Amino acid sequence: MFRYSSLAFVPKHDPPKVSDVSLLQKFMNSMSKTFVLTGAGVSTESGIPDYRSEGVGLYARSNRRPMKIQEFISSREAQKRYWARNYFGWPRFAALHPNIAHTSINSWERANKLSGLITQNVDGLHQKAGSKDVIELHGTGHLVICMNCDYSINRQLFQNILMDLNYHLDIQPNLEDVRPDGDIDLVEEAIDKFTLPSCPKCSSGDLKPHIVFFGDNVPKHRVDKINEILKSSDSLLVMGSSLETFSAYRYILAAKQLSLPIGIITLGHTRADSVCDFKIQSRVGEILPLIKI
Repeated sequence: MFRYSSLAFVPKHDPPKVSDVSLLQKFMNSMSKTFVLTGAGVSTESGIPDYRSEGVGLYARSNRRPMKIQEFISSREAQKRYWARNYFGWPRFAALHPNIAHTSINSWERANKLSGLITQNVDGLHQKAGSKDVIELHGTGHLVICMNCDYSINRQLFQNILMDLNYHLDIQPNLEDVRPDGDIDLVEEAIDKFTLPSCPKCSSGDLKPHIVFFGDNVPKHRVDKINEILKSSDSLLVMGSSLETFSAYRYILAAKQLSLPIGIITLGHTRADSVCDFKIQSRVGEILPLIKI
């Protein structure tokens, strides 16, 4: 079951045009192996902000920027700052529900209309909606790994460990001031008093969420798997992504080389506006339910 958590992070928009609904319906009727790539614009309808949306994205609302991998691995203090923010933001992030965009995509998957589903999001909402074959391009926020050994732990179980270590922190952060990856702003006092454990297996290892930070590379095996699925697809349909990161835009280039038709459904500018076959300016969760599969 889905329910909207918030539409506060969805930019201003008009309802989908009749011509756009007709265009998308015709596209889906003519394709049988569509490779769907989703971005943050699919999850904003569940209450998770994105980075770049006009007026409501993180970059528009503040001068804050996500922590890059180089900063995260540079010091224990940087890791402590990241995990303290993530710890207080996690309950809200983990409790969010998929929206009608996720459930519509799942219905397309169950109807065997998709060759694959790749998402830039780390929130796990496609899986909560029932999708089975999801490739998480940038990893997942629901798993924690050690950067030094093969240890891993479910994020909720790690939250329980953090709770035991930080029960003394009596802080009520603003849970509406959430960032795209689920962490929130904290006063320095909370960060200073936060206790972060080391890896229980190797002791010297540092723990990180199993996500691809800004400045890091998508694992090669994941890139190769996506390219293989794209080769067996008859089209590429992008939903809710600006495609500003090369990790996602590279598949636009790959689809062009394969001469696959490319469609985009999103609000705002994308990096592929000049090379796609069509673009629909629409909220994903508003137009997908209008398509009959």
